[in-house]
Amino acid sequence: MDLADLKSGRLAPDDYARNFAEAHPPLNRAQALIEAERCYYCHDAPCQTACPTGIDIPSFIQRVAQDNVRGAAEAILTANPLGGMCARVCPTEVLCEQACVRNSHESKPVEIGLLQRYAVEGHLANPGKPMFTRGMPTGRRVAVVGAGPAGLAAAHGLAWRGHEVVLFDAAAKLGGLNEYGLATYKVAGGFAQREVDWLLSIGGITPKLNCRLGRDITLDGLLAEYDAVFLGLGLQGVNALGIAEPQLPGLRSSYRDAVDFIAELRQSAPEIVPVGRRVVVIGGGMTAVDAAVQSKLLGAEQVTMVYRRGPESLSASLHEQHWAQTHGVTIRCWARPLAVVAEGGVLRGMRFAATRLDGGQLVDSGEQFTLEADLVLRAIGQTFEAAPIGAGIELQSGRIKTDADGQTSLARVWAGGDCRAGGRDLTVEAVEHGKRAAIAIDRHLGLATARHLDKEAAHG
Repeated sequence: MDLADLKSGRLAPDDYARNFAEAHPPLNRAQALIEAERCYYCHDAPCQTACPTGIDIPSFIQRVAQDNVRGAAEAILTANPLGGMCARVCPTEVLCEQACVRNSHESKPVEIGLLQRYAVEGHLANPGKPMFTRGMPTGRRVAVVGAGPAGLAAAHGLAWRGHEVVLFDAAAKLGGLNEYGLATYKVAGGFAQREVDWLLSIGGITPKLNCRLGRDITLDGLLAEYDAVFLGLGLQGVNALGIAEPQLPGLRSSYRDAVDFIAELRQSAPEIVPVGRRVVVIGGGMTAVDAAVQSKLLGAEQVTMVYRRGPESLSASLHEQHWAQTHGVTIRCWARPLAVVAEGGVLRGMRFAATRLDGGQLVDSGEQFTLEADLVLRAIGQTFEAAPIGAGIELQSGRIKTDADGQTSLARVWAGGDCRAGGRDLTVEAVEHGKRAAIAIDRHLGLATARHLDKEAAHG
């Protein structure tokens, strides 16, 4: 191997177009009508209970069966304003579809995710009159920091209730994880921005991009200017491997964080993104799977995911694991990274220690091995960076502590999404956080308005 092994343009143009097209084609009308008829339309639907945003699944599926696409989309989007993205990326196999009563009758649930996608995307393709309009202006202003799923849902819910929202984000585009953190083949065709455009069409939301908390704005400054603040900051830090990392020429491009690799693919044409012939991805979650599969789709000959524990501990779902394996990715468990292997100033691979459990503790077995690689991608999780919010907000396990509605320990500040303690780091859960926080903020602002009017009357 030499530096030429890390390069772009390994495939023919047609191969890139095919590899990075939609991974799963949407249902057509005939397929959707047939699938909708499989639903029992349960009265106490376990699928709805299993949905973090509480979508009335039987109702929307029944409307699909009646060929009422707009009505189906309205049932979805009222509960989940990012229902289109969630239909694409939610682990429905362990949420609503796992709870479907069809599992006990046919061992095959109703394809709820595909039906949801059919309804929402059908509506977005031909929206007609606005489904949601901004409420009567209240005169209240709310700052939403972070334009990922939680922030977008909060902004939409607040605008719907008539508040003026300013939506801050450090990136050049709105969308957060939906725009920068998901595999290209999951959201091909610019869907993330189409959904954002639809969401903003409600009015009353002003985006401010390339604006970072702690650099361009401060929490204290926002509290002085706005009536309330919602923090949807996500996870900006990346866990370190805890090993020595030599300073090699070109190491920045050959030994990098998987989240940056995925973001580059989302913002670039795939044919210009360099990849190695042999790729090692360290980690066992969805980010690791997305990075590993896309490495293969870019033309890598050999891709190996390495995880320190056993297969039962992988955070990637069984569906994601199968997706990786069917794309030629090798998943190797029970190994942890020891050192970067370099020769002649060039990355050559990674050395690992084999691991095992001893009394419930993960220990080295004594065996070591080396995997050749000209590209190593780190996907061992992300962390919340608390410094930008200051010391006034209580944390729990390294993330922002809140009540059930997202209220933090600091007055007039709410939080949601991955930065909030106790969550499952799911897009659909982040949407629910933003939705519930918008309701709570509206309630707080209504009470605050009432108290203000009472004071004016008392001084009348």
